[in-house]
This record gives sequence, structure tokens and C-alpha cells, in this order.
Amino acid sequence: MLSREQKKTTAILAVAIDSRGELQKMVDRITKTDGRRPDYTFLSDPGHRVIDRYGLWNPEGRGWPHPTVYVIDRKGIVQWKFTEVNYKIRPTNDMILRALAKVP
Repeated sequence: MLSREQKKTTAILAVAIDSRGELQKMVDRITKTDGRRPDYTFLSDPGHRVIDRYGLWNPEGRGWPHPTVYVIDRKGIVQWKFTEVNYKIRPTNDMILRALAKVP
């Protein structure tokens, strides 16, 4: 997804309510399917403290947060955000890459 140059200046983090063990299973499944490990970090937030800080908790769903992608610059300013109530709808890689390209 990211170019070699982008990998030098960009970090991708996935925050989920899953336990570390469950996230490791997901990493293993992705690795097996794709033939390589994901080049982003999975963070476990089972108490959804981080998810709550961003207002993403979905109390009406199955206990999953609303799927969201943030592009945050080095100063901590959100440059782009995609949030969807339907967990099946996610931004495309192209959408994220276009947002990253606009970050100063």
C-alpha cells in the first residue's frame, strides 16, 4: 500500500477492541492469506478507552466501534477522517493514499 518513501514518514495503526491474542490470530490469518505480514501495527483496546476518546464506540451494535480512518499530521492535527456506521463499508486504499498525499 505505502511506497518505500511513504513508509519512512508514515505509521499505520489499527486499533481494535480485540485482545492481543485475537489480534495475533488476525495477523496470522492475514499473513497466511497474503503471503506476508501486514506492514502496520495492531493495537488492542478491549476497554475501548481510546475508541471512546474519539467518540467511535457503537453502543447499539455488537459492541464494535464505528470503522474509522484518520490521517493525522506530525503536529497531531487530523487532516482527513472517514467514519462509517456500517462496519462493512471501509475507505478504499486509493482514498487513503490521496489523503496522505495532501498532508504537508
